[in-house]
Amino acid sequence: MVISLKNLAAGDSGKIVGFEPLGKAYRKRLLAMGLTPGTEFRVTRFAPMGDPVEIKLRGFSLTLRKDEAAILLIEKL
Repeated sequence: MVISLKNLAAGDSGKIVGFEPLGKAYRKRLLAMGLTPGTEFRVTRFAPMGDPVEIKLRGFSLTLRKDEAAILLIEKL
C-alpha cells in the first residue's frame, strides 16, 4: 500500500517507491539528495508544528519540508 510520508510517525520505517506526478519541481532535487526508489529510511522526528520532518537513510540524517516530503510515495515497512 502506497502512502505519504506525513502518514508515518516518529520511529516508523518506510521505503521510497516513487514520486507524485505533479512534483516535478522537487523530484530532481530529492533524487540528488539520495531519495531514490527502493531506498529504506526511518522517521527520526517531526518538528512541533509538523514541518520539517527528519529522516535517517544511508547513514545520514536528512530534513525535508512538508511540500518536499509530500511528493514522496512511501511503502510502510
